[in-house]
Amino acid sequence: MTEKSANPPRAAFRHRSFRLYIVSRFIAFIGQQMLLIAIAQSVYEMTHNPMYLGYIGLSLFIPKFAFILFAGHMADQFDRRSILLASRFIQLLMMFGLILYTWSPLHPLWILYGLLFILGFGSAVGAPASQAMVTQLVPTEQFSNAVIWNSSSFQLAFILGPVLGGWLYTAFGRALPVYWIAAALHLVSTLLIFCLPPLVDHIQKTEISKSFMAGIHYVLHRKIILGVISMDLFAVLLGGAVALLPIYANDILKVGASGLGLLRAAPSLGAGIVAVSLAYLPPFKRAGSTMLWCVALFGLATIGFGLSKNFIFSILCLVTLGAADMVSVMIRGVLVQVQTPPAMRGRVSAVNMIFIGASNELGEFESGLTASWFGVIPSVVVGGLGTLTVVALWSWLFPEIRSHGRLDESYEKKVLSLD
Repeated sequence: MTEKSANPPRAAFRHRSFRLYIVSRFIAFIGQQMLLIAIAQSVYEMTHNPMYLGYIGLSLFIPKFAFILFAGHMADQFDRRSILLASRFIQLLMMFGLILYTWSPLHPLWILYGLLFILGFGSAVGAPASQAMVTQLVPTEQFSNAVIWNSSSFQLAFILGPVLGGWLYTAFGRALPVYWIAAALHLVSTLLIFCLPPLVDHIQKTEISKSFMAGIHYVLHRKIILGVISMDLFAVLLGGAVALLPIYANDILKVGASGLGLLRAAPSLGAGIVAVSLAYLPPFKRAGSTMLWCVALFGLATIGFGLSKNFIFSILCLVTLGAADMVSVMIRGVLVQVQTPPAMRGRVSAVNMIFIGASNELGEFESGLTASWFGVIPSVVVGGLGTLTVVALWSWLFPEIRSHGRLDESYEKKVLSLD
């Protein structure tokens, strides 16, 4: 039997639990992206200050940094479905709190940032369990296929969510209807999680302090894992420009809230196209060097976007940026899970999520801060140059990345040795 017939492109969808999981996650992320695009537009309309946009990312990052290691410990000790349900419930409460906040006659920003802190906390609670449970929903030989489709659905949600959020904000002229729809989608997502069976994997009861350090210790002693997740951290931390998109949409490109939705969705459009294509293409023969080139392309596209004054060219730069990032995300996602024992996947996923959160949410704060200091366009261009510097430096510091070969070969060897 050939490799293609043994593992067809949609092999992971044969399993009911995976279908429930991916639909639930897809719906939840659409709602979350609608919510965040409406919040960003509202904050910029109230303040016209990039620093306040940066505080959105900071409010989401602080709880993730503070709680996610504990969440990783919980993911390796208890039923992952129950943990994910708790996470969804916390985020749902935040959304209803946001609706009440919007209804109130006064709108102090500290309350909004407090609600975003709760959203970040809810996300942190469920993130390690959500990442680790994918390995329990499909057979081991179909895991890389599940990762690709999981990433594809994630990127599609990041396309639809901002576009819908921006369009609805423009249509209604306010954020409240967007918040209601986001809450309804999150409720449906929570109900779908209820339909999953309990998911407990290789439980090993350990002291919390030892459990926390185990994930960090494992990552620090696996240079390939440390290399790929730290490269993503610094490349996206420096090169990310998502927090500044409201400024580009309103002041530089002059396209308003609906254009903001398209700008926010453009990276995910590129990522989604690449993700679906990867499901039908053979595995990379040189995954490590491919990742390095794609992160470099991410930096170049960031520079192009930063300098652009044309809406169409800006969209093309963001699509390219997202496509390059998707290859990096897929390679990193498979490597981290494959090279981690099942009993450690929750804690290692937690460490990975800290790096991802630092690159995304903390990167938004960094973007707002540098834009307020140096100006919007210089901060984006210098960030893209910083990403190129990171690629060159990591290629030298971590030769394991440069020399890494086929993902599927690495996967098979690791599964046999660890499981």
